[in-house]
Amino acid sequence: MTDHITVHTEDRVTTVTIARPDKRNAITQAMYGKMADALETYTTQEEVRALVLTGAEDYFTAGNDLKDFSMSDRDDDIPPVGRFLNGISTCPKPVIAAVNGPAIGVGLTMLLHCDLVYAAESATFETPFVKLGLVPEAASSMLLSASVGMAVANDILLAGRKLTAQEAHDYGLVSRVFADSDLMAETRKIALHIAASAPVALKRSKALIRNQREQVAAQMAAEGKVFVEQLRSPEFAETVAAIMQKRTPNYS
Repeated sequence: MTDHITVHTEDRVTTVTIARPDKRNAITQAMYGKMADALETYTTQEEVRALVLTGAEDYFTAGNDLKDFSMSDRDDDIPPVGRFLNGISTCPKPVIAAVNGPAIGVGLTMLLHCDLVYAAESATFETPFVKLGLVPEAASSMLLSASVGMAVANDILLAGRKLTAQEAHDYGLVSRVFADSDLMAETRKIALHIAASAPVALKRSKALIRNQREQVAAQMAAEGKVFVEQLRSPEFAETVAAIMQKRTPNYS
């Protein structure tokens, strides 16, 4: 499944594309592993100065592949999803997201670790964790409220509110909104501008801006523990069964 992640570097910019359009770019553990590898490589390549993360065709990502997660070995010290989330949250160089369509679950929460987020007009943002019998991850229980405010964050995380691209911009989750046809060209233009900037100043500026890494890491660890417990819970098992059987879950 690593073929579902493409990595291309040109003009000091690496573009990582989630390319599984037949499954709405849902992410498996193998895909997380390749994205984590790309982040690690980017971190060590001095000549590469910016990384763009995007999705193929008309989806950014539908989030985690639930079938894959339900079958995964959960006893890994650091599973691929953990490597990816740790990598994106600690990356010392600029990470840019080009959200080309719906960003669901981790599709939204990974954006909280990106330095710049650009969205197509058609993009939407939602986190159906509770609906799936799960809990927030990637420190989103802390970072989302810091980004959009507690009331809106609770509307998204607990009530499952879906934001439009314009709403996401108005609340501060998105840097700019572009026409669908202009998103990638505009994002690349900005990425090239960043790649041409003073690299040490960029790293130091990011370090000053992202100065809560210990708190973020602690929150990610706390969420991860509860997330794994919910993956093993009867609620999640019932959710997956209901999805497979195309029925409404019964949590009574």
